[in-house]
Amino acid sequence: MQLKPINQQVVAVVGASSGIGRLTALEFAKRGAKVVVSARGESKLQSLVEEIRGFGGEATFIVADVQVFEQVKAIADHTVEVYGRLDTWVHLPAISLFALFEDVTPEEFQRIINVNLMGQVYGAMVALPHLKREGRGALIHISSIEGRRSFPYQSAYSAAKHGIEGFVEAMRVELQHEKIPISVTSVKPAVINTPFWNNARTKLGVKPSGIPPYYDPKLVADAILHAAEHPTRDLLVGDAAKVLDLLQRFSPSLVDSLLLLIGFNLQRSNEPKSEDAPNNFYQSVSEQDRVEGDFSNLVIPSISDQLRKN
Repeated sequence: MQLKPINQQVVAVVGASSGIGRLTALEFAKRGAKVVVSARGESKLQSLVEEIRGFGGEATFIVADVQVFEQVKAIADHTVEVYGRLDTWVHLPAISLFALFEDVTPEEFQRIINVNLMGQVYGAMVALPHLKREGRGALIHISSIEGRRSFPYQSAYSAAKHGIEGFVEAMRVELQHEKIPISVTSVKPAVINTPFWNNARTKLGVKPSGIPPYYDPKLVADAILHAAEHPTRDLLVGDAAKVLDLLQRFSPSLVDSLLLLIGFNLQRSNEPKSEDAPNNFYQSVSEQDRVEGDFSNLVIPSISDQLRKN
């Protein structure tokens, strides 16, 4: 299977208003791709498109809520309407609630499933017909190491990420069976320094944090761009993701013990945050259009990703 060079591609990046998605859209545009970006926040998309056009890139945007199938379909239709085709679909949107499972309401759990899992399902459903018509292409789904191993305080988020792995694996084999040359990649990052932690809703009484170490969002963007040109099944981003994946395969009970030791206290920062503080659970946070989060002091390099890149 051969994918087009990035500078010949039309790419849709869903969930592009901040963090990994925003950086990914910028990197695709810098490499010469025509980019369609989407998210809930119109002002953040406008600033992103202006930034891309400012360095000579081609981009347009469409506002969409991935919970609604018709709005996700509109992203694909808009891409083809503006640029004539679709070559790569990158799907990122995710929300989170940090709370004990017993403190999560059925409606909250369902909302996370709707955004984080069903949004990804809808993305694949609307992109596939266009990719099949083009004769080749790439579906790139941003999952998480939590698609391999669930964390405390994140039951719904982990359930959604496990669900992504389930439907993506089935879809990939079906496409292979039909000999359809569409690459399907699951990208599973470790803890990444993005505004995810600022945007998350919390019932812990404090701002949530990731279990260190943190990695630079550029590592994930590089992995996504790699998958857009080189058919790849899975990409674990960050040395910690690869180590945790190996430990989970070797001894899930050992990972249980590890999470009992560090998984609760390390996901709680010292910064107070109420349940009603600004978060993106129900609507976009307009001021959060940054790529990087607040934990730059805890970011370390990833040797395995450097080796893959080189």
